[in-house]
Amino acid sequence: MVCVVTHTQLFLSRGTELELSGGASLFLGSGSNLRFQSLLLDEERGNLLLGAKDHIYLLELDNLNRNPKKINWPPPKERIEMCKLAGKNAHTECANFIRVLHSYNRTHVYACGTGAFYPQCAFAEEATLHLNTNSVESGRLKCPFDPWQPFASVMKDQYLYAGTASDFLGKDTAFSRSLGPPHDQHYIRTDISEDYWINEARFIAAHPLADTFNPDDDKIYFFFREASREGSSGDKNVFSRVARVCQNDVGGLRSLTNKWTTFLKARLVCSIPGPDGVDTHFDELQDIFLLPTRDERNPIVYGVFTTTSSIFKGSAVCVYSMADIRAVFNGPYAHKEGPDHRWVEYEGRIPYPRPGTCPSKTYDPRIKTTKDLPDDVISFIKYHPMMHKAVYPLTGEPVFTRINVEYRLTQIVVDHVMAEDGQYAVMFLGTDVGTVLKVVTITQEGWSTEELLLEELQVFQVRLADIFSLLQQQLYVGSRDGLAQVSLHHCALYGQGCAECCLARDPYCAWDGHSCSRYIPASKRRARRQDIKNGDPSTQCWDLEDAIVTDEEEKLLFGVEHNSTFLECAPKSQQAHIRWFLQRPGSDHREECSYHNQVS
Repeated sequence: MVCVVTHTQLFLSRGTELELSGGASLFLGSGSNLRFQSLLLDEERGNLLLGAKDHIYLLELDNLNRNPKKINWPPPKERIEMCKLAGKNAHTECANFIRVLHSYNRTHVYACGTGAFYPQCAFAEEATLHLNTNSVESGRLKCPFDPWQPFASVMKDQYLYAGTASDFLGKDTAFSRSLGPPHDQHYIRTDISEDYWINEARFIAAHPLADTFNPDDDKIYFFFREASREGSSGDKNVFSRVARVCQNDVGGLRSLTNKWTTFLKARLVCSIPGPDGVDTHFDELQDIFLLPTRDERNPIVYGVFTTTSSIFKGSAVCVYSMADIRAVFNGPYAHKEGPDHRWVEYEGRIPYPRPGTCPSKTYDPRIKTTKDLPDDVISFIKYHPMMHKAVYPLTGEPVFTRINVEYRLTQIVVDHVMAEDGQYAVMFLGTDVGTVLKVVTITQEGWSTEELLLEELQVFQVRLADIFSLLQQQLYVGSRDGLAQVSLHHCALYGQGCAECCLARDPYCAWDGHSCSRYIPASKRRARRQDIKNGDPSTQCWDLEDAIVTDEEEKLLFGVEHNSTFLECAPKSQQAHIRWFLQRPGSDHREECSYHNQVS
């Protein structure tokens, strides 16, 4: 019997025991069901703060399990009893889940927990990990009541910007600003107007960004999904949004007092163009990641979306530019007559200064703060916070999709990687079944794109939690039971040959003449063998002893009749695929062998 193995450019899913391969370390805490939900990196001290169920942990970055410290912060017993009487689960809801961890200054951290559906916040001293009990205050509009409700917050200049529900039932959702320096505190929130501003929102992310070189133009951009009546049916549907407010907004004088006067929102579209102009939409935003560029004002925006259809199930990643987002906010406004009307383009007079513009002495010396805005500007923004045009992806369609699979994409972080043949954005995508997909999108000739799944790591056996962060070249993945610190590359797993290393097409890895190892840009072009764009080992390994000269490599294996022969099924390279063929004596015909069937 003669068998032949053929390598082709296909992906074969491979679960990896990360700890055994040295690719990860785990922190499991001191008990079960820790349910990690927030994370804060202190690079200066080399520490990691971790928010969990009833605890805040302080871990060392270089060894998560060396001398961990913790704060015990459970809710009062009477709150737990009231939570249970309200019908909530004693173990998964009636506890203090720490969902806010932000550096307030060089010594203190501001922390908030759900407090058994009675959110509380307090300051903690990081160095000693001591909770200042005298600083405990209400966490309403700073932290969710529900530990599992999507939520977003960011700290900027000692102000806390947060998007969450303001009530026990989770009906009133708002984006607000609180805290601030003692001499300059301005509490602001979105207006309570479900037909115009925000309705049943699920907040995803918030980021401070400078729009221009003038600091007066600094804004907070935030991302959410909400229920809205749009389209011809008039029914409520889920739409994804990007919104912004000016950081120097202090509310209106006579109208919109303690409310944003610069709030604007626009639709984020992520869809696959279809025949006859009918697109397949991914409407539910799940996560956002901003990839920094050389221009700090213009990061690249990556979004994970899922479908709302009960028939068609899928997930997608869409990429947007800040220039396109700003262009939409500088474009026409939308208008509707009432709650049962559709949004249409506003064609009337636009007051001065343009609604949504940040007050600035350089722009108009007469308007020093938002309290100086004319009444017609305030009135306009109250009923016209929506932009008419939507924001579309840079490529016009998703850069990565997963259709009709048994899982959904839920989270994303992106790393910018320099390779031998260019720069690549490597996406790490979390799923709701505990896996992490490592993906790169390659632009080929004619601007066509190729989706390349480099690895699929089974990090946990349960759904990932809200922790999914890229810190100091390590990926942090949280679940109900623990925190995993995962290496971004596992080059040694790609085999011991140049060809297999090249076929992997992993921007992190290259053949160094001895092994597949971490790629480091070198001055000698041939010092490292790597081809991410094409994955062609014939151009990289031709002068080496283990060279292959085609995209296929054949291996002969002889078996004894009526005996069993082991056929290797899992290739070392993620982009290779093994196929076995049986060629019987005296025959020129090859018969493909199944991995699951015996061939006699």
